[in-house]
Amino acid sequence: MTVAELSPMAQDYLKLIWKCQEWSDAPVSTNALAGRLGVSPSTVSGNIKKLASLGLIDHTPYGAIQLSVEGRTAAVQMVRRHRLLETYLVVRLGYGWDEVHDEAENLEHSVSQLFIDRIDTDLGHPGRDPHGDPIPDADGRIDRPAAQQLSEVEPGRCGYIARILDDDAELLRYLDTRRLVLDTHITVDEHRRFAGSLSITRESGADGPEQLDLGLAAAESIWLTTTPHRHPGARTPRAVPAGS
Repeated sequence: MTVAELSPMAQDYLKLIWKCQEWSDAPVSTNALAGRLGVSPSTVSGNIKKLASLGLIDHTPYGAIQLSVEGRTAAVQMVRRHRLLETYLVVRLGYGWDEVHDEAENLEHSVSQLFIDRIDTDLGHPGRDPHGDPIPDADGRIDRPAAQQLSEVEPGRCGYIARILDDDAELLRYLDTRRLVLDTHITVDEHRRFAGSLSITRESGADGPEQLDLGLAAAESIWLTTTPHRHPGARTPRAVPAGS
């Protein structure tokens, strides 16, 4: 069964299960999926049974949800579609990084595999999407950076922004106004755990360093790595200014 033969529901569920495990070792539960999808646990349970009957997931009642080998293959293909579409929308069509998530969600179910392969070639086979998430290659291989959440980085440590969660467009626009985008170098100055914030210093080129305060939600959305990543031909995505 190819990914194109799966229903949009199956495509969405497989992709979400895989993404839940991409940066976390926590088991995937029915309730966790229901929260992410905005549906009832009973709806998720019914759809999980359908996917299990197709051999796409392994699941026992009240147990963790695991992708089968076939399910993982399909999930990675959907992730590849989504992230290539996001990248194409930013690099070729001028979308802001805060605009592409929902657009790609709609497009990924309808475009052909040939189209995905063509935009991959046109973009020069990018290694990451506009938010820093790795793009699987045509064979399903993934080069994931060794990154750590900013909220967990100890004071005095520094790094480059390698990844930013893409599910909150308003947060992406806020980070853009603070010039906290991919490959920005920052140093953690202080954790204010009881206040739910931390202080960082952002290196801003000719303007010199600038100290910023971030709330916990913003800090948990940013991941740092020790070295920057630049893919040939890629550009740092930015949000579209309000009113443009």
